Amino acid sequence: MSIQKIDVLYTAVATAENGRDGRVSSDDGKLDVVVNPPKEMGGSGAGTNPEQLFAAGYSACFQGALGVVARREKADISGSTVTAKVGIGKTEAGGFGLEVELTASIPNVDEATAKDLLEKAHQVCPYSNATRGNIKVELSVV
Repeated sequence: MSIQKIDVLYTAVATAENGRDGRVSSDDGKLDVVVNPPKEMGGSGAGTNPEQLFAAGYSACFQGALGVVARREKADISGSTVTAKVGIGKTEAGGFGLEVELTASIPNVDEATAKDLLEKAHQVCPYSNATRGNIKVELSVV
């Protein structure tokens, strides 16, 4: 697999202090959050965590990609939502890995159209393109 070349339009910058049990902030000050491991991983669960931040970013980005595809297909996705569930766990090699489940609700189209839109959005979304072939990503419609 070759590395994808892009014409960069924007670069986000964030800095972490103390890893998973500290603070993350963006260079422009718009993001400044305490991060703590979730209780399920032995942490306090007091702050957000990297998996929640990834889920927020992926769901927002995928919703945007869905909008791009819907405009091309002339489909009405008003009132739609995309929910990302990001799981973290141990890999067979002894490290940690992620898996993602993306669930969309698209009330103004039939199920077949919704599934088609999701598959096409999965080809457009930068998060999907970045994770393709690296982690399990499941798509579903509710």
